[in-house]
Amino acid sequence: MRGIKVGAMATFTREEFYQQLLSSCMLPTAQQGFEQVWILLLLCLACRLLWRLSLPSYVKHLSTVASGFYALYHFFQLQMVWVVLLSLLCYLVLFLCRHSTQRGVLLSITILIYLLMGEMHMVDTVSWHKMRGAQMIVAMKAVSLGFDLDRGEVPTIPSPVEFMGYIYFVGTVIFGPWFRFRTYLQAVESRKITFSWFQKVFLSFFLCLVCLIMSTCVAPYLFSYFIPLYSYRQLRKWLRAYESASSFHFSNYFVGFLSETTATLAGSGFTEEKENLKWDLTVSRPLRVELPRSMVEVVTSWNLPMSRWLNSYVFKNSLKLGTFSAILVTYAASALLHGLSFHLAAVLLSLGFITYIEHVLRKRLSVIFDACILSKKCQPGCSHRHSMNLWVRLLNLLFGALAVFHLAYLGSLFDMDADDSMEEQGYGMSYTINKWSELSWASHWVTFGCWVFYRLIS
Repeated sequence: MRGIKVGAMATFTREEFYQQLLSSCMLPTAQQGFEQVWILLLLCLACRLLWRLSLPSYVKHLSTVASGFYALYHFFQLQMVWVVLLSLLCYLVLFLCRHSTQRGVLLSITILIYLLMGEMHMVDTVSWHKMRGAQMIVAMKAVSLGFDLDRGEVPTIPSPVEFMGYIYFVGTVIFGPWFRFRTYLQAVESRKITFSWFQKVFLSFFLCLVCLIMSTCVAPYLFSYFIPLYSYRQLRKWLRAYESASSFHFSNYFVGFLSETTATLAGSGFTEEKENLKWDLTVSRPLRVELPRSMVEVVTSWNLPMSRWLNSYVFKNSLKLGTFSAILVTYAASALLHGLSFHLAAVLLSLGFITYIEHVLRKRLSVIFDACILSKKCQPGCSHRHSMNLWVRLLNLLFGALAVFHLAYLGSLFDMDADDSMEEQGYGMSYTINKWSELSWASHWVTFGCWVFYRLIS
């Protein structure tokens, strides 16, 4: 949902811009966002109320399959068949390999082949890219179930209706997030409808609309109207890159908060501590991305459920190849799930190098200075001699500023002025190279410099 095109308000004076902002951008964008998702929200609420009734479990599973199918049809029409085909293929592999101890690996290979065939134009590019998010959720759920079966965390292969209920759970089938099979079973059991549940749904949906407005109406004009810095011509390319990155970031937070809303509304996303039930599902942490401590923190805070999935089912299984190789495999898996567009692959693989070099450099510096300057914040009572000193804070701020610089550079690829057709089909190699060439490949050169510095002090 891109809302109003960026150029629509670009020729106003500042006074005219502020006058038009509410009526011509904010309200229409919020209205359009609500119109796109109200049916999905209604389906989630209907299932939540239905599951409160004393119904047989198979009826509850069938209800979420039916509502998930309807949601898929509402968003993708007959193109939903490719999502359905993937889910059927996954269960077929799971059933045929029911006596194997490598079900997770076999499912991963099957899904890899299927996604590669789709990316190689088994389906037209625009249609395939529209279904990318739904395909990703199906793939992540199936792979996690396969590995959980291998590890004994799920005792037996689910029945077809349980499996399809998990895959098509109405709260996650369109926008996610991913969760484990046991979380789905807890959701279908249904907990009491409480004020805290309603409060969580309302807050997540409110933040979702705020992020949509920020992405469409604020971020594209950040330095032209809100913080007028475009008069500094030498900085204009970087300011524009930061605006593009911010717009893309807030579109991601919009999806993250929307997925929190739908999942919670459908009855999942809680933790239990004795008799205390907390509706505390968190998908993204925007402040830790926009004001980061490190790029490592950015990557984990961007999408927490996906970060956990990649860590549990890709990174840990790849560690036997070595840490750096496991990191590259993890980012390659993420690139495949997001679709084989060149610019996404370039961003994710660049992130792999940036995060690894930042991690080892800061780890080495923390040993040399005996200070809390690791990529992740130290736990209270750590063994470092220096933790709250002014120079330690300044050094952490410097690395945080470097992370913002990397984010602006990487986010420049998600151009707000790009044609919708280019966005739907994916940006090509020439586009990616031209964009980064305009910024003199600065982030890559800085990363290379950090690696050289790390090797010199090792």
